[in-house]
Amino acid sequence: MIREINFDGIVGPSHNYAGLSLGNIASASHKGDPSYPRAAALQGIAKMRRNMELGLTQGFFLPLPRPNHALEARLGLDETAPPQLHAAPWSASSMWTANAATVSPAPDTADGRCHLTPANLVTMLHRAQEWQDTKAQLDIAFGNTEHFVVHDAVPPSFGDEGAANHMRLCESHDAAGVEVFVFGRPGGRFPARQHEQASRAVARLHRLDPSRCVFIEQNPEAIEAGAFHNDVVSVANERVLFAHERAFADRDYAYEQIRNIFPALEVVEVPESAVSLEEAIRTYLFNAQLLTLPDGGGMALVVPEECRESASVWAWCETMLNSNGPIRKVLPVDVRQSMANGGGPACLRLRVVADPAHVDARFLLDEAKAERIEAVVAEMWPEQIDPSDLGTPALAHTVNEAREALLSVLSLSELA
Repeated sequence: MIREINFDGIVGPSHNYAGLSLGNIASASHKGDPSYPRAAALQGIAKMRRNMELGLTQGFFLPLPRPNHALEARLGLDETAPPQLHAAPWSASSMWTANAATVSPAPDTADGRCHLTPANLVTMLHRAQEWQDTKAQLDIAFGNTEHFVVHDAVPPSFGDEGAANHMRLCESHDAAGVEVFVFGRPGGRFPARQHEQASRAVARLHRLDPSRCVFIEQNPEAIEAGAFHNDVVSVANERVLFAHERAFADRDYAYEQIRNIFPALEVVEVPESAVSLEEAIRTYLFNAQLLTLPDGGGMALVVPEECRESASVWAWCETMLNSNGPIRKVLPVDVRQSMANGGGPACLRLRVVADPAHVDARFLLDEAKAERIEAVVAEMWPEQIDPSDLGTPALAHTVNEAREALLSVLSLSELA
């Protein structure tokens, strides 16, 4: 049975705050702080457990090999290299699996298979190293070629950031949908990471019906304010688009284009007068998981705890819940370690609409696997990483051992 599966990235043992992501306000503001990989990973597992308790199907992806010795060699790293170059091969940013790939479910594609294209992430060095190792996991998890197609990344001439700039609207997850691609224009203070031509290439690779695709420009003001991906200012689920008033360059045009194809569109818009763009980005109100509850209870919005701590954001959430709209629950979760590096609940997951029976079961979470993962994390993940630890042989040994132990308990040694 086709349903939505959320694949969360397990936070890797090299999780650190190197401030590598230009345009990511949280990442820049915590640069040089000590990080807590064990706490970060346990927070992520707790979020996955909570989704399972809601009756949702939950998957996961593994941390990538770090440090990336091949990248270190290609950069010819020595003591003269800038610190950010030394930090890049240690990055644990693959935890944010919203950037792992763009996914088009079988009901949308010409060949009736689910298509996945890993994001090339070329705008940032620490992320551009990811896609080949990400594809290796996708190839295994979605290796049933009768039901899935896993493509190579789009050529690096066009920056592609994956599902963080892609939304899907539909009557139900198993129905044909309208796919919305959001891109940015270059030339601002911060990079516009999603190129329009990358989005159009993905749509062609996925064999989507052009009449059911919408290409929308993200508001340059949002990018300037720190919305480095569209999922920092809007998120969609089934017929609902939850967005900030200033999310798109031309909001009326954006809504009109979607409604022309999908008249059932229901927009839940947060006005600037209620929550400023800056506060929405600071709290990651829109970097939330908008989920259809399986018990017929409508939709739930899984938000960071930071939303509850903001007077304006929480007041708006309470007003929304009292309005009898489509979003019936707001569920705060603690992902503070991820938030401090610029990733909320939506960053941590990749949505795949498919039949779980066709997915490699090793990537699907259940209670027994969650316990095994937690045990490895509690024993093997570093409790704290200081900036001076990066690059040391001792930390490299710890990180490698930790990842190998996780691969072993999950029977995924082919990823070693």
